[in-house]
Amino acid sequence: MIFHALALAMHLAPFAVFGLLCDITIRIGIDALIGVSAYVGTVIVGLVILLLVYLSLVCLIGRINPWSFIKSIKGAQLLAFSTSSSAAVMPLSMQIAEQKLQVQKPIVQFIVPLGATINMDGTALYQVIAALFLTQVFGVTLTDSQIVMLMLTTVGASIGSPSTPGVGIVILASVLASFGILPSGIALILGVDRILDMCRTTLNVTGDLTACVVMSRWLNKHIEISNSSANSPV
Repeated sequence: MIFHALALAMHLAPFAVFGLLCDITIRIGIDALIGVSAYVGTVIVGLVILLLVYLSLVCLIGRINPWSFIKSIKGAQLLAFSTSSSAAVMPLSMQIAEQKLQVQKPIVQFIVPLGATINMDGTALYQVIAALFLTQVFGVTLTDSQIVMLMLTTVGASIGSPSTPGVGIVILASVLASFGILPSGIALILGVDRILDMCRTTLNVTGDLTACVVMSRWLNKHIEISNSSANSPV
């Protein structure tokens, strides 16, 4: 009976979202939909910039060609894009880190599960942009201190978010409620949340594997320095 109710809810969800979008568009205006396009573009540009930062760390600290790194982890990225869940990708991420990136098993077993839990950089970036976008759409004027507080709140909330699809939008709704924005306002971005969820999960997984490479290089460098110091004549 429960599964039938869930199946019915999933079939009705697209129509419900469409109704909420129509209601918000009527009350706010067509400019809101134009703003959604700018919002999506801003999130994607931010994710690309963050990806470039990861690739720079891989190149400068990990001493790995960025293109080779992308080719090695593309399997995990594709799975993350399709599932929108860092937890679902974790076994594959660990396998890729050990076999293709040549990261030691203890490092992989520590970094990847920890990253799947707290490394939500893509989610944090998305939630900050979404929060600022919705406050502008609904005409909520924020002071500089409130903007900083909003950013810190959304980033902090994203750190402990579960690695499951669609959770980010729930956390965002609870955060925005404290700033006077009704949960129904989330419907304005709900229609594009799935594709953005896929993109930010891909970036989160990329960040986990980047951390593995950087940590492996950093630890190996310190081991080499320690060994050279121990073998040097007194």
